[in-house]
Amino acid sequence: MVVFMDSQTLKIPRQRIGALIGIRGETKKIIEKKGKTKISIDSETGEIEVETGKDAVGFLKTLEAVKAIGRGFSPEKAFKLFEEDYMLDIIELSDLGHSGRGLENVRGRVIGTRGRARQKIEEETHSAISVFGKTVAIIARIDDLPSARKGVEMLLKGASHSRVYNTLKKLETKKFELI
Repeated sequence: MVVFMDSQTLKIPRQRIGALIGIRGETKKIIEKKGKTKISIDSETGEIEVETGKDAVGFLKTLEAVKAIGRGFSPEKAFKLFEEDYMLDIIELSDLGHSGRGLENVRGRVIGTRGRARQKIEEETHSAISVFGKTVAIIARIDDLPSARKGVEMLLKGASHSRVYNTLKKLETKKFELI
């Protein structure tokens, strides 16, 4: 038996509330329309309540879009989550034992000089990556998500950037060989 809630409360960083609301509330309205939901925002606490309509899938996609914006994605990138085969994956850096100065270093490794590492992984895996706070978040198609996550995890574990790029090229080649 599946139990479905009528609403769920999420918390996002207060500095991301403006991105969720958008100019004159436009972003919030678009998300509500796409997900067939109702969103209530407490801008003091960062608590977001998402109420479902009759569309369970829309409700779940709305939750993911709100999380994505909270993790630093632009609303336009978060809207991809309403498409059929896109997913959000969030890697908690603190779960990997990173904190303090180490956290700053690993975030820098994933971003790279002038954003090059993040951009290269995004290009190779057809994904979008956001490094925000103590997380690295990825939006990608279901088929591309494992490769994007692998690239990020390799960097987090200390692999050289060139090794990560070569691994991603090999994974992409294998994916096409299977087709």
